[in-house]
Amino acid sequence: MSALLGTIIAAHGRHYLADADGEMLQCVTRGKKTNVAVGDIVKLAKTSDNQAVIEAITERKTLLYRSDQYKSKLLAANLTRLFIVVATEPGFADDLISRSLVAAEAAGIDAHLILNKTDVADLLPKARERLVMYASLGYPVHEVSARAHPEHAVATLKPLLEGQSSIFIGQSGMGKSSLINLLVPDADIAVREISAALDTGKHTTTFTRLYKMPGESQIIDSPGFQEFGLYHLTEGMIERAFVEFKPYLGGCKFYNCRHLIEPQCAVLEAVAAGKIAPFRHALYKQLLHESAQTLY
Repeated sequence: MSALLGTIIAAHGRHYLADADGEMLQCVTRGKKTNVAVGDIVKLAKTSDNQAVIEAITERKTLLYRSDQYKSKLLAANLTRLFIVVATEPGFADDLISRSLVAAEAAGIDAHLILNKTDVADLLPKARERLVMYASLGYPVHEVSARAHPEHAVATLKPLLEGQSSIFIGQSGMGKSSLINLLVPDADIAVREISAALDTGKHTTTFTRLYKMPGESQIIDSPGFQEFGLYHLTEGMIERAFVEFKPYLGGCKFYNCRHLIEPQCAVLEAVAAGKIAPFRHALYKQLLHESAQTLY
């Protein structure tokens, strides 16, 4: 059988689904390796009509993943854009937003925020106020209401997806699935087909999946998660992933300054002067601490 190329469109445990020119193939890896991500373009060897073995992963442009002290979890490969979905209700976590932004910066992925449920008028001012800081760092914030103004939501987001490989992430309850369903016609049918093909017995939310869109666009929907560990980032990657640190890097008295307690540290001076938000610097310290704990 000749080798062929496919895009991984879903992953569940060690079972993968690849789209090879419109043909859906159930895939496994050779041996126990599970370093395949949704969005990977892989070389396949067919073993039967609808099954194949993944022989190799082609070179990735980008890779987004999260990690704790013991293991890492690949989220998606070959992404160009990350959308963090937050909402007026329930409350969203600044820690998760900032960690997602740091992960995007470290991976070289363009990051945007989407504020959903703007129709909840009494909670909108507070949510907007909390997002001003991210907008001031250069991250675009797009306001939509999937439920009350679906046409406006599609008109706002669709141009941002064109020609991109985008991932939507967010805590559960933010309305991420509603947005995906607006943007991807027949998303529910696709999910059912993927569930059946992967034989998960589960519907929808437990696996990451990729939807191909007209043109070169694709949208990846990831399960909602509450934590975004970044134990895999090195100290140098962490300091460069905080965009507001950039004007001050290289301005410290010591060339190996860690921006924690050192004298004449340009970053700490910027925090004291109100140019860097204290909670962002606190997260930076936390990430350095996590980076030092890594066991794998």
